[in-house]
Amino acid sequence: MYLNPNWRILTVGDGDLSFSHALSTDLKPAKLVASTYDSAATITSKYADNALNALQDHHITVLDSFDVTDPQAWQRLNGELFDVVIFQFPLIPAFVGESAYRENTQTTSMNTLNRALLHQYIKYATSYALDNNGPMLCYITSKDVKPYREWNIEGSLNYGLASRYIGQMPFDISPFPGYKIRNVDRDKHVKDTSGTTYVFSPKETTELHNRLTIPSYLAVDSCSLCRVGPFQASEDKQKHLLAKKHQQMLGFEADWQAWLAQFNNQE
Repeated sequence: MYLNPNWRILTVGDGDLSFSHALSTDLKPAKLVASTYDSAATITSKYADNALNALQDHHITVLDSFDVTDPQAWQRLNGELFDVVIFQFPLIPAFVGESAYRENTQTTSMNTLNRALLHQYIKYATSYALDNNGPMLCYITSKDVKPYREWNIEGSLNYGLASRYIGQMPFDISPFPGYKIRNVDRDKHVKDTSGTTYVFSPKETTELHNRLTIPSYLAVDSCSLCRVGPFQASEDKQKHLLAKKHQQMLGFEADWQAWLAQFNNQE
């Protein structure tokens, strides 16, 4: 992940705030504002080791109870603008109890709910947080394993938005000492910390131009949904299109397009 220390940085969904703390102590950006979905009380009770007090001691603004899907949350920035907004390893919060899970997934899947989280993050970050005079970057760092790789982050996630996918880069945790990638709603962290940072921007060119790559599965004669290709022969492509996995991904995509249509009608 490339970060310019001269950038103004906003982090969102930083569960225990350890990523923001690593930024503040090692990168020392021009400006840093940290935010987390949980309330301050929940952070301290959920994570025995958290960076809330450490950030506040260093006079870093921390916005708790910050829901990236709520435009009113973004308005709490009070007009402050940033060069990059970063969402590390996002995942919707776990539903409490089986009845809550059934209620929230009755009409849509967990796949769609996670895509919706990221779609709204990109939409509102671009509208409320990014400075038109800066590079205007939205970062999403995620893993290349299920279920994350099934969200089509570099494909249809940003349909209808001003910010487009401009490429991706590897995420290496080593420059961020003390950062713990947490399991959602649990005081445990993930040991395997490799990931990919996907970059979105409404601008055609940024200083990241030579640092980003476009994966081969986005090329012609590939399947971006399943992240395979290019296919060497038409028979291989046809076999893939009939495979159970591809049919499952088509189902996810249909659900996503239905959610997008409903969301856009409400806006």
